[in-house]
Amino acid sequence: MSDKTVVRTEAAPAPFQGAPYSQAIRSGGFVFVSGQLALKPGAKELSGGSIEEQTEQVIANLRAILEAAGSGLDKLVKTTVFLQNLDDFQGMNSVYAKHVGDVPPARSTVEVAKLPSGALVEIEAIAAV
Repeated sequence: MSDKTVVRTEAAPAPFQGAPYSQAIRSGGFVFVSGQLALKPGAKELSGGSIEEQTEQVIANLRAILEAAGSGLDKLVKTTVFLQNLDDFQGMNSVYAKHVGDVPPARSTVEVAKLPSGALVEIEAIAAV
């Protein structure tokens, strides 16, 4: 795959605990963004205690990475949302809806047993470039 390009920005957190993955990969007219937690760049602690606060930070991280790749939230085509508790769906969804525009991407939302650092939400994304 000759058109595989690593996307990296200081405006979003580095890979969690130095794990071997990229913030995103740009390839074939798309950017594939790794799951983002509610971490501010350089921080080791989660930002915000509520699902709404954490979702805002996750979206900010996604935006920064997408913009570094030459894309944006308006070009999202697919997201996957991982929730620690599906009861948080409405809180997450109210924040999410404010940021994805009038033509929201396809989306899957699942409840998971556990997320890193006790996070309430993680979102991964695919966007057009």
